[in-house]
Amino acid sequence: MSYNKPPYQITTEVLSLLTKVSEQVGAVNALHLNRPKTELRKANRIKTIQSTLAIEGNTMSEEQITALLNNKRILAPQKDILEVQNAIVTYDKLYTFKPFQLKSILDAHKTLMNGLIRDAGALRSGNVGIVKGSQVTHVAPPGNMVPHLLKELLQYVKKDQDPILIKTCVFHYEFEFIHPFADGNGRMGRLWQTILLMKTYPVFEYLPIESVIKADQAKYYEALNKSDNQGQSTPFIIFMLTSISKALDELLEKPAGAPDPGSRILIFKEVVGKEHFTRKTYLQHFKGLSTATASRDLKVATESGILQKAGDKNSSTYHFS
Repeated sequence: MSYNKPPYQITTEVLSLLTKVSEQVGAVNALHLNRPKTELRKANRIKTIQSTLAIEGNTMSEEQITALLNNKRILAPQKDILEVQNAIVTYDKLYTFKPFQLKSILDAHKTLMNGLIRDAGALRSGNVGIVKGSQVTHVAPPGNMVPHLLKELLQYVKKDQDPILIKTCVFHYEFEFIHPFADGNGRMGRLWQTILLMKTYPVFEYLPIESVIKADQAKYYEALNKSDNQGQSTPFIIFMLTSISKALDELLEKPAGAPDPGSRILIFKEVVGKEHFTRKTYLQHFKGLSTATASRDLKVATESGILQKAGDKNSSTYHFS
């Protein structure tokens, strides 16, 4: 299907932020931080879940979510616990969602909102307005237009020639504008921007942009409102690229350290795919790694079934199972 391009401008400020974020992503990749250490991945995932739900009024802390993940009993409202449990399941399935498929959006919403609303996983059919205090701040498009508008938006992100970093910000804004579900639109918009970005930049799987948004929550809503008033998403693009840049800065400021063996193997899998390789090839990618450490990485991965090995000693070749 064809699509109408949503209205926005690529201003000098947008271009400047785009350049900065692209350079930061390059630095992340060069330092092998695109798949951070296991502990950092877990901590960032918890931070993401806590932040995206806190924006919606959830009261649970990172410590409580960690305890929940470790099957410990916690004291919190049942609704808050269910929101967190649903989010944990959803974020664990990030790679199973298909970025450009409406059905996948519905599946994600069903998991995220399961037991919280009656029509989880179903687009709204009625009309809706967003009320703040006594004022209606946003009137969403009529319910009968929602399926077409979402499909058109997905086509834009898939086919338009603008940089993906910009297109995902536009998607996030337009998703909130369309307001496709009865509830859960904010957390879904943030989730789906991550899913769209991961396709091009793996680092976004574990980058807690949501914690930056939560810290600047007033500015987040201000950027949405400003874009509504201007009839274009430029202010929101600027806000989101700034937030992404801050999140990448935080990742780059952490002591880089060497990735752990499991992370190194997963990073290398993304490089070689199904190709056969040797220990020498592995060492060429991880410069500075000792021969003994490389051998140990490959031995552990082989014993755990991640790698298949052929040959012996220096003539050994490996490939991913």
